[in-house]
Amino acid sequence: MRDLPPALAARLGGGATTLCHCWSLRRRDGLALGFTDHDRDLRIAGLTYAARTGLEAAEASAELGFAVSGGEVAGALSALGLTEADVAGGLYDGAAVETWLVDWSEPEARLLLDLGTIGEIRRAGNAFVAELRGLMDRLDEERGRSYRATCGADLGDARCRVDLAGFRTAGTVAGLPGPGTLAVALAGAFADGLFTGGRLAWTTGANAGLAMDVRAQAGDLLELWEAPPRPAVPGDAFALSAGCDKRLATCAGTFANAANYQGFPHLPGNDFVLRQAPGSGPGLDGGSLFRSGTA
Repeated sequence: MRDLPPALAARLGGGATTLCHCWSLRRRDGLALGFTDHDRDLRIAGLTYAARTGLEAAEASAELGFAVSGGEVAGALSALGLTEADVAGGLYDGAAVETWLVDWSEPEARLLLDLGTIGEIRRAGNAFVAELRGLMDRLDEERGRSYRATCGADLGDARCRVDLAGFRTAGTVAGLPGPGTLAVALAGAFADGLFTGGRLAWTTGANAGLAMDVRAQAGDLLELWEAPPRPAVPGDAFALSAGCDKRLATCAGTFANAANYQGFPHLPGNDFVLRQAPGSGPGLDGGSLFRSGTA
């Protein structure tokens, strides 16, 4: 049972209501934005909820138990609210959202309807639909350590312990062979593939402050998973860090860090279940599958 603020309860009990929805959105970089489907801006708790943004509730759902509730908001990409470049740059990924029911004639009379985060954002021209995921969505996130053959650490973190000083470099864009592909000039010579799966962070140019994942690196060509949200031009500078495919062979051969490998490479997988039954082939005597020679 949800308790209504007395002022709002009185309004709801009257013959006419003056209600609207407001959304406060806080990006991961700390920027707070407010939106409302009312026809005038509302100022609540120090935040301006902008009208005329085209933002409105498209769908809402509530679930019992541990099911993930959520909804959607739809709107237009405009200078008054969200811009296409910011959305494409990932600035709104995982942003925290509060949904309020507000009496626009007395904005302090309001009710918090939901807390959530921005999920998938679908775009079509200048319009967008943003998925709102409820608090239960956090229960779907991976927590703790997983038992798997590949490493569960991120390159250079506290569990990995690799010193990334020798696996980072700076560079500039030298050309644009195709969408999402950069010809670059790096500050040094590096083996092909070292930066595959790595991270590129723009330091100058229209994309400064944004970071992107590297799909592949061969020589002076970088292929990104997605094209930069704003056009890159020759001379734009970036910082580049190495990637890791999280295999034991890479950990030992490229980073000399096998002692800190956070995976279980010898853990039997599904292929072990599908192998021949013991006794149906040579060498299946119940001994170690990784030893060399015979007992």
